[in-house]
Amino acid sequence: MPVLHNLVSNEELKARMLAETEPRTTVSFYKYFTIQDPKAFRDALYQAFVALKVFGRVYVAKEGINAQISVPASLYPQMKQTLYAFDPALNNLRMNIALDDDGKSFWVLRLKVRERIVADGIADDAFDASDVGNYLKAAEVNAMLDDPDAVFVDMRNHYEYEVGHFERAREIPADTFRDQLPMAVDMLQGEKDKKIVMYCTGGIRCEKASAWMKHNGFENVYHIEGGIIEYARRAREQGLPVRFKGKNFVFDERMGERISDDVIAHCHQCGTACDTHVNCKNDGCHLLFIQCPSCAEKYQHCCSPVCMEELVLSPEEQRARRAGRENGNKIFNKSRGLLNMTLQIPTPEDDR
Repeated sequence: MPVLHNLVSNEELKARMLAETEPRTTVSFYKYFTIQDPKAFRDALYQAFVALKVFGRVYVAKEGINAQISVPASLYPQMKQTLYAFDPALNNLRMNIALDDDGKSFWVLRLKVRERIVADGIADDAFDASDVGNYLKAAEVNAMLDDPDAVFVDMRNHYEYEVGHFERAREIPADTFRDQLPMAVDMLQGEKDKKIVMYCTGGIRCEKASAWMKHNGFENVYHIEGGIIEYARRAREQGLPVRFKGKNFVFDERMGERISDDVIAHCHQCGTACDTHVNCKNDGCHLLFIQCPSCAEKYQHCCSPVCMEELVLSPEEQRARRAGRENGNKIFNKSRGLLNMTLQIPTPEDDR
């Protein structure tokens, strides 16, 4: 029986990826459809992707598939055809090709079975995730942005919204998608007569959110086809104004794709204009936060003096300090500050 999981260390796999000479294409895709046997689907897809040298993160559930992967450029057409033929529901599946791609986004293939392809917390058996809102293409998005009766709703988390968002888009102030769904319904109760336009990174969250809004009595619901990634690509191809400002946060080593030259966020340590997400160099913290080059030098790529102090301790002393330490939330929050937060970069299983 073939090995259906990785047996090589992360360090060696990353070194192999960095030694590759052929460029890679980074792409994301998702599809809501019924998978009767997610485990069998996962195992067969794993074998197909390993043969095509695919790296990345893929989640499979009874409700469908969600993936962010990279593939050698020469094998990208073959990967697409393999996926299209894998299941009838995946034929001509839309691929969101990364906008700002150095090909170094992933170095290992992780393909897992989950309860949901995006954690939503929905326990309503009457909810139909396939009853989604109307898709909007790039030109239609720009027209909606000029419509005073349209309300743009960002279905991403604060750290994503902070570095980039559409003009006049509203933030749903929650740390997870599952918390955002009921909050969005509550926040927009008084605007059911308006056009509700939802968006996210690649479409997976806003598509489900649009179905949830319809389930809760909203009738004029829309969502951006392919999310920010597809919008920006199509707008550029068609010579349209790109109305998204700043960076699009992505869930891989890049942590962001630049959409416009606008820098709308600030360093979490000194407040200067900056939109570069980093992880605290202290492995006992690993906080995701925004840090400018000056503060990176000043704090030795750490989030605080506490982490700078811990970073230089011996492994034994570090372990002693960390023993019994409670993990906090995973993202920098201004209300909590930077000190003593033991956090790490989020993943799509939590937030996409």
